[in-house]
Amino acid sequence: MTGLSPENCSSQYEVHPTNQPLNVSSLLFLIIFGKTLLNILTLGMRKKTTYQNFLGYFCTSLAFTDLFLLTNISVISYFKDFVLLGIRFTKYHICLVTQIISFTYGFLPYPVFLIACIDCYLNFSQTTKLPYKCQPLFYFFTVILIWISVLAYVLGDPAIYQSLNAQTLYPHQCPFYVSSQSFWLSSSMVMILFVVLIIFWSEVIALVQSVRLTTFMDEAILYFPFSSHSDCTMNYQKILLPKLIICFLGTWLPFVLFQIIILLLKVQIPAYIEMNIPWLYFVNSFLIATFYWLNCHKLNLRALTLPVDPFVSWKCCFVPVTIHNLEKMEKPISIIVC
Repeated sequence: MTGLSPENCSSQYEVHPTNQPLNVSSLLFLIIFGKTLLNILTLGMRKKTTYQNFLGYFCTSLAFTDLFLLTNISVISYFKDFVLLGIRFTKYHICLVTQIISFTYGFLPYPVFLIACIDCYLNFSQTTKLPYKCQPLFYFFTVILIWISVLAYVLGDPAIYQSLNAQTLYPHQCPFYVSSQSFWLSSSMVMILFVVLIIFWSEVIALVQSVRLTTFMDEAILYFPFSSHSDCTMNYQKILLPKLIICFLGTWLPFVLFQIIILLLKVQIPAYIEMNIPWLYFVNSFLIATFYWLNCHKLNLRALTLPVDPFVSWKCCFVPVTIHNLEKMEKPISIIVC
């Protein structure tokens, strides 16, 4: 999700007061509690047999960070005023900790997106293949390094430090940080989807009208009609792109529409809300679709060991190309009518 208007992008560390009393612990608790439930629901809906990549590990770390913030708000709200390890905690620290995490979340989208791109490139190119047991450790330490680096930058930046200290001048307000990074990433992805959909609108409509639901290797997939002249007379990437669009929007269309509404209305959403697991898996699907399209000539369905999306079944985009006699192997179980 995103929520930064372009007018605010010029202000590097702009915070927006909520105009609420400092006693906003109940509101913050409800927001973070709802986000934690969304995290659990999203992680629980993943396919259990999918290959874990960098974004999968980062989503897990984000879920634990949200749980930490929820626990922090709950404990301080319950005890109200207490001393722990020589530090006195009051309701003021609820807003302070939330603001620090908000700044940290606000600086994460660009580095996370960049590392996710590198991870996808390495997985698709398969030029560097770590041993199976080493991959989880590599992803784990990479995620930890990102969190430590961004948090250290946030706590060490003088401008951010002044923004945090400004709270003491307005004790009855709880400011929040609105990030520009997720705004531009979301805007770019939505714009690319819109342009591609406009260019291939006729092909997409034709495919939607003819696509069928069938089973392949005991898995329900969409079966796209195969053209016997596809390999000879047409560019394979041009044929594949409408299929990728249908599979992508078939899963993420409600989220894309929600993104468009937020962008058009220029809704300002705090960074601790807009950095969320559904948005990260949306980015993950977008990157996988992009690299599938760029490397379509190198793919082999029968020996497919490339990254698998936890939500989108991309395999169906390649079945008609690699197995021409699918109709003889599997009987379609239904027909989807547009």
